[in-house]
Amino acid sequence: MVTGGAGFVGKELVRALRDRSDLLVADLLRYGTPDWLAGEPEGFAFRRIDIRDAAATRELIEEFAPDVIVHLAAIHYIPECDKDPANAVATNVAGTVNLLAPCPEGTRFVFASSGAVYQPDEAAHREHESVVAPVDIYGFTKQHGEDYLRTLAANRGLAGVIVRLFNVIGPGETNPHLLPAIVAQLRNNPEAISLGNTWPKRDYIDVLDAAGGFAAAALGAAPEPGSCEVVNLGSGQQYSVNDIVERMKSVLGLQFEVSQDERRMRAVDRPFLGADITRIREVFDWSPVHGLDETLKRMWDNPEFLPALEGRLT
Repeated sequence: MVTGGAGFVGKELVRALRDRSDLLVADLLRYGTPDWLAGEPEGFAFRRIDIRDAAATRELIEEFAPDVIVHLAAIHYIPECDKDPANAVATNVAGTVNLLAPCPEGTRFVFASSGAVYQPDEAAHREHESVVAPVDIYGFTKQHGEDYLRTLAANRGLAGVIVRLFNVIGPGETNPHLLPAIVAQLRNNPEAISLGNTWPKRDYIDVLDAAGGFAAAALGAAPEPGSCEVVNLGSGQQYSVNDIVERMKSVLGLQFEVSQDERRMRAVDRPFLGADITRIREVFDWSPVHGLDETLKRMWDNPEFLPALEGRLT
């Protein structure tokens, strides 16, 4: 069972899993129904569900009885979490508990956490060494989700996997993050764009690699029931916004000016967010295969923006 299966990473994860398992895709469809979900699904079942509804969530899990749940559904966009913290907590924390509560003993529960749980640091974050101390509401909701998974895994014999995902990029984005905003602006005006903070460094991972990492966590070596494995999922490389802009100019053959827009600047923006991905290689035999230049080319050629996203990017 994949929650948030109609989303950015979920779409690619469904493609990766549908020929390898009996698959249920569960999603609220808060951005509308994508074309690939219209009509009769091929290779998987689909149910529309709001994970904030505890009774409906329990009923679905009891009906489908999944051996593995990959929980991607969440409010991901940090400004949205800041604007409506109650909904962020209801979705990201209570929604996670609603999924965990009906799971029978032995269920593998793969939780999409985030690098945002880490305390800001100039070194690449390591799962069992770096300090967990979020600085924003989104990060707090993911930390709390981790806490509930650890507790319920220990108390109920679940096999937990916490996957701390870093910044995902590629075609099909569902939130107005950096790359969609740049691409949309350049398509409107190829000579100039405006951005917020350009100095922070991030670990950018291709959406195909992100889906591959979750598939490995879902189907690879299982943790012992009652335990909880923790891995980072990123590229292992860090780039500033300025770096991304220069790579786009070089790889895509573009020339454009960049100006700063105070309206796009976040009041809280950590200077560095990088992933050490040694552990996910060791535990699940996973490594990224898609480089930044390839991802930028794919996104420029076919960004696959949702209609609902177009108006939020400029």
